[in-house]
Amino acid sequence: MAHNLNFNENTGKYSFFSVKEKAWHALGQTVQDYPTSREAIAHAGLDYEVVKAPLFAKGNEPAIDFAVPDQYATMRTDTNAIFGVVGKDYQIVQNADAFAFFDAIVGGGDGILYETAGAIGQGERIFITAKLPGYIRVGNGDDVTEKYIFLTTSHDGSGSITAAFTPIRIVCQNTLNAALRSATNVVRIRHTANAKQRLEDAHKVMGVADTLSIQLEGIFNDWAKVSISDKEVKKLIQLALCPNTETFNLLKKGAEEELSSVFKNACDAAFGYAMASDTQQMETTKGTVFGAYNAVTGYYQNVRNFKNDEDKMKSIYLGGTAQARAQKAFDLCTDFAKGGAAALMMN
Repeated sequence: MAHNLNFNENTGKYSFFSVKEKAWHALGQTVQDYPTSREAIAHAGLDYEVVKAPLFAKGNEPAIDFAVPDQYATMRTDTNAIFGVVGKDYQIVQNADAFAFFDAIVGGGDGILYETAGAIGQGERIFITAKLPGYIRVGNGDDVTEKYIFLTTSHDGSGSITAAFTPIRIVCQNTLNAALRSATNVVRIRHTANAKQRLEDAHKVMGVADTLSIQLEGIFNDWAKVSISDKEVKKLIQLALCPNTETFNLLKKGAEEELSSVFKNACDAAFGYAMASDTQQMETTKGTVFGAYNAVTGYYQNVRNFKNDEDKMKSIYLGGTAQARAQKAFDLCTDFAKGGAAALMMN
């Protein structure tokens, strides 16, 4: 799988670090101890600044440069890389500010463990994963999910700062993208927000994490006690992975021979993961609704091939296909746990 990690020619290093686990494609830095925010910035090669530089247009007669009003280029100061064009109200969030987003909540980082961080492309997008205290425990406690906040921000004007609560099941590293129907696990922060607003949004993220942790632990434990047949697992996978109305209508008619080979292969791969993966043979997952949910998330995390790691990150964490399919699986499992097989009826 390809990567799009930033390579800083000034330092000769890739802009990425991880704790203990092998760094991305064996690139970047692997450290043994959880760093402070200041150390994490240095390990990940994020210790650069971005400025708004004036934009100029070249005239014909006279052949001089004219300043473009209220438009600026965002520029990385150590490499002079140009990231994008922004307006006068756009506020740059320096990389250090992104880490301060976490530090401000807990008084200097106590309890927040920075596990990975890095930069994509020329450094126009950065991402951070920070582990929160405590766990989500399913069953007798052997099936443990760690609690993370994933934060990403761009310097090219392409989007807001995004922070999301992302539970990750330890045994298979599945990101259990899930939000209750009445809530979301994502907080988006505008680049025009002031420091006070950002701090308030940071506390909002922590509130979301605390609330969802408690609720998801109860839901996952309930699902681990609800049986589901292999046939029902396959049907749930098909519905969760269903990409459009045309495919849904074919499923509804039972015309599986008319389904696209791409869709059928994806469903077969996810079902194969559900039946054969060691992590699906646990008491909490084998023949349970919790296992069916993990079959979908595990397929995207551990089976499906993505063009590169950036595409995988976008798909799983940033509202892409994997996140949407995981949420669909979550909703289907919620309905199945309440109403049984009737929840999988296509009507």
